Amino acid sequence: MSNFNNFLISIILLSTLFFTSTYGATFTIRNDCSYPVWAAASPGGGRRLNQGQTWNLNVPAGTSMARIWGRTNCNFDGSGRGRCQTGDCGGVLNCQAWGQPPNTLAEYALNQYGNLDFYDISLVDGFNIPMEFSPTSGARDKCRPLFCTADINGQCPNPLRAPGGCNNPCTVFKTNEYCCTQGQGTCGPTEYSRFFKSRCPDAYSYPQDDPSSTFTCPGGTNYRVVFCPRRSPHFPLEMVGEKIVEQ
Repeated sequence: MSNFNNFLISIILLSTLFFTSTYGATFTIRNDCSYPVWAAASPGGGRRLNQGQTWNLNVPAGTSMARIWGRTNCNFDGSGRGRCQTGDCGGVLNCQAWGQPPNTLAEYALNQYGNLDFYDISLVDGFNIPMEFSPTSGARDKCRPLFCTADINGQCPNPLRAPGGCNNPCTVFKTNEYCCTQGQGTCGPTEYSRFFKSRCPDAYSYPQDDPSSTFTCPGGTNYRVVFCPRRSPHFPLEMVGEKIVEQ
């Protein structure tokens, strides 16, 4: 009997170690916008969220170069094929690739150096929806919520305007000044990056905006991503009046 008990204990310990090594974080993605948002995640796929709906996404430990974003004004057929006005990921509901700018991004890498999670809101691919990206568990006293809730679509500079959103200048001009393609230290803040930074201080405004835009939490923390968070003083009013295409 004791051998059997030892066997059971070994199985439990192995299961615990396996769970600990594979579990990274749960992301609760919620739509508080007054219109549908087709949430997308890489890794994770995608799904439609009506106002108030949520999607819980479990992500393995060690995941890096990951992102969550929202797509707007989408139309998909029964097989999950179609298009979105912003954030489209190759014409499919269940994203297997990153979204097409402009789209507000929640970016993260789990259990990295020092077993820390690195997370940020990025406007390097432009802006389409106000966003919150916040820890919901773990040592929340060691990390903080991030917000980008300004009316960037309504105030977007004319050269950056796009249907349903506001482009980052790299998308429009494709030069090193805005894209930082020639390496570290070859670019800096510009008039356009200051436009984004002044309205969303927590967010990346250009590719080398690391010092003021990358944040950490202890590994094992869970998170939420909210589209149009309730604290947002401005909603993208031009979207609210648009015709929303039903899936």
